[in-house]
This record gives sequence, structure tokens and C-alpha cells, in this order.
Amino acid sequence: MVKLKLAKREKYVVLAAACLIVLFLLVNFLVLPFFKEKDRLSKGIALKETELKEIAALSTEYQKYRKEAAEMDRILSERGKGFTLMSYLDKAAGGAAVKGQIKYMNPSKSSSRNTGSYEESGVEIKIEGVNTDQLVTFLYMIEAPEDLISIRRISITDNKKQEGYLDCIIQIMTYE
Repeated sequence: MVKLKLAKREKYVVLAAACLIVLFLLVNFLVLPFFKEKDRLSKGIALKETELKEIAALSTEYQKYRKEAAEMDRILSERGKGFTLMSYLDKAAGGAAVKGQIKYMNPSKSSSRNTGSYEESGVEIKIEGVNTDQLVTFLYMIEAPEDLISIRRISITDNKKQEGYLDCIIQIMTYE
């Protein structure tokens, strides 16, 4: 080994340079990676917290849908196997005394509105020459949200043949 003879001032400069190099290496290979990893982990934790909140919200929404589906199952089972929307509407028309004014009742199955194990079915009814009391009574009798029966659309016009009477087309929907 070669022994160098250095002056006291030069020894301090070499020692200071060595300290700076060691400090540079410590900062670059220990301190900076530590802080970068800490930032990465903080961002990852924040992302996972956001995902956890989203999962909790989705879980709540899923539970709500499960409850609604169980309620639909209960309602549909209480209606019985022999329930048909046509017979229900026929009975309501008899009760509201509009059976004679019904021109047609067209059933329809909606394939585009299939919701899992339930199928939406509907009936379109055309009634001509009813007064407002009969119409209101009939609408009151057929709308039954507790039985999943609802009016989707109604169109009411004046009857051209009789003054004070109405013609209407009603779409009624339910699930089966």
C-alpha cells in the first residue's frame, strides 16, 4: 500500500469529502427510498379506504335489493299459483261496472323487462263511454302496489259520441 503524506488541511478536506460521500450514499440509498415507500404506502392505503367505502355502499345497496326480492317473493307467493292479471282486471271491471264498456283487453309479456326470476307482464285495456266516477272507481280497484300491480300508462280522451263521457286506454303491469 502506498502511504500518502497529506497536510493537516488536506486530511480535513479528504475527511469532509468522505463524509459527504457517505452522507450522499445514506440519503440516496436509505432515506429517499424510505420516504418514497412511505408515500406509496400512504397512497395505497387511501385507495384501499376508498375501495372499502365503495364496497360498503354496494353491500348496503345489495342488501336493499335482497330485501326487495324477498318481499316480491312473499307477495307473489301470497297471490297464489292461479293468479292472472286478466282475471284480476276482469273482476275489477265487474266491481266498477265498466265491464260492458271494455272494447278490448290485450295481454302482453315483456321480454325486455326481464328482472332475474321475475317476468313483467301487462294488459292493455280500452274502455269507451265511461263517466269519471266509474273510471276513478276502476282505477282505484286495479292499482294495487301491495300486490305489485300498477298502472304504467293511461290515455284519457273525450268520448265523441256521448257528451260528458270518456274513452281511455290503460296499460297495467305486474310481475310473475
